[in-house]
Amino acid sequence: MPTSPGNRRALLKLVTAAALATTAVALPGATRASAAATPDGFASVDALGQNSTTGGAGGAVVTATTTAQLLDYIARPQPLVVQVKGTITLPTGNSDGMHDVASDKTIVGLGPDARLVGGGLNIGVPVNDDVTTPPANAVHNIIIRNLSITGATDDLLNVQMFSHHIWIDHNDFSNGDDGAVDIKRGSDFVTVSWNRFHDHDKTLLLGHDDDNGAQDVGRLRVTYHHNYFDGSDQRNPRVRFGESVHVYNNYYRDNSYGVASTMNAGVVLEGNYFHSVNNPGRVDFSGDLGRMVARDNVLVDCNHRIEVRGSVVEPRTYYAYTLDRAADVPTTVPAGAGVGRV
Repeated sequence: MPTSPGNRRALLKLVTAAALATTAVALPGATRASAAATPDGFASVDALGQNSTTGGAGGAVVTATTTAQLLDYIARPQPLVVQVKGTITLPTGNSDGMHDVASDKTIVGLGPDARLVGGGLNIGVPVNDDVTTPPANAVHNIIIRNLSITGATDDLLNVQMFSHHIWIDHNDFSNGDDGAVDIKRGSDFVTVSWNRFHDHDKTLLLGHDDDNGAQDVGRLRVTYHHNYFDGSDQRNPRVRFGESVHVYNNYYRDNSYGVASTMNAGVVLEGNYFHSVNNPGRVDFSGDLGRMVARDNVLVDCNHRIEVRGSVVEPRTYYAYTLDRAADVPTTVPAGAGVGRV
């Protein structure tokens, strides 16, 4: 009897979890929980020929302890689980410190002290404004977990040019010169979960320019959940064009603003906890107005209310999720976000 699409998805997740659990047995310093977990949110959606996000599952497991090893492994064309051990410095060179990651990779830190310093990771083919549909060589199926990334001369992590099925989970981002995690130029089906952002200004850019609708409209579908915006100043995230953008169960502490929705973007903002945030949510910001639906959020010592406008395609159209109580977020998110927590 043919297998239904729902059963195929469930079977794929079981197979992926089993494959990663097998990998975990061979990974000193990695926990079974971190290796066996599967993505949720938009990274879990079957689309664009990709069934959920599996990263390097099924490929060899390698360990990088030097810059040369890491740059070699992440650029290889085949699936790989790349373990990062200790501190690795990413050179600036002629790339402004940004280093390309090829498709079908899991990049995971071993233990709580795996760090990338001095540069950032780029997920995506080179920029081309004339390309307005996903190219055949679009980078896809990337998992980045349990890494501290700090001190980049440009972005800490950049996702561009129709890259899709990216899971960014349980990392620590700080002290980048530009963005912490920028997602732009038609990228799609991304989940950013359980990360800590601190000592950083321009945190999360989703859509880079008011004139980039040709690449971005109908794309930039991203889930941000259970992230700890620990004094990260702005762009948490700053959104253009994307719909649906799902921002739920995040903890905001001491930020100038939380979420900005512009250029007719559609954001669902729910179950978040905002403490000492000047503007928790805005639709009248810069460029054309955005749209925002807000529900079940908690605001403490904030100077303005959340601005709401219009309707937004519900995330449940794409995936199921369970919403935690917003009142519990200040306890659960700092306890679980960042490195060494999986």
